[in-house]
Amino acid sequence: MELNDQQIERYARHIILKEIGGPGQAKLVNAKVLVIGAGGLGAPVLMYLAAAGVGTLGVIDFDHVDLSNLQRQIIHDTDKVGAPKTHSAVATLKRLNPEVTVVPHQDRLTAANALELFAGYDLIADGSDTFETRFLVNDAAYFAKKPLVSAAVGQFDGQLATYNPHAANDKGEAYPCYRCIFPEAPPPGTVPTCAEAGVIGALTGVMGSLQALEIVKEITGAGDTMAGRLLIYDGLAADFRTIRTRRDPACALCGNAATIRELRE
Repeated sequence: MELNDQQIERYARHIILKEIGGPGQAKLVNAKVLVIGAGGLGAPVLMYLAAAGVGTLGVIDFDHVDLSNLQRQIIHDTDKVGAPKTHSAVATLKRLNPEVTVVPHQDRLTAANALELFAGYDLIADGSDTFETRFLVNDAAYFAKKPLVSAAVGQFDGQLATYNPHAANDKGEAYPCYRCIFPEAPPPGTVPTCAEAGVIGALTGVMGSLQALEIVKEITGAGDTMAGRLLIYDGLAADFRTIRTRRDPACALCGNAATIRELRE
């Protein structure tokens, strides 16, 4: 597709980048991305993807805006307290970029609805805040054969990775899935939630912005993929480090003798 004059002006700073250009921007305009969660991570992801011109953005979240969310969930306003998060997100994104189609899914992601939902999108962005949901998203993305860009935060630290086990590196080695690195969720109650432990608000902006950048790269083909790598950020030390990751042949989902054959909670 050809970009119109308004799009050329709106996305001019993308178009002059040789790594993106007009063809890359056209890919963004035609892309469909589903964001899991309209919270601390989902907020900057959605806003930067809308600003970048991603043509269709889906957002699934069953929660409502709480006053305590506003310390970090910048897609919501004070006057939206009590409103469904997906509805609040749609209103903000339409003000930011009316060209973008935003599809709200005011629902809880489950094994029963995940595959049908994922089928309508090109890429999945996980901004969830529970291990149960992260494993469900990973498994659904694997069965739906969709690339997954996932981020997570603690009190002052974060991590980011792209999981694309149906693709391979230049050596022909398949990339890992989330379960290759984290085989099982920790026992319930062993890892405190943000509500229990706290989280610095700006950290979600840092990790969510990095997540949005990786999504733009995946769509346009710019730069190097984060598949096969895990980025870890220590906010207190202002330190980034990257760990190489590999597919686990014993992985229950994507390994040589996988035991997970269907989506489950």
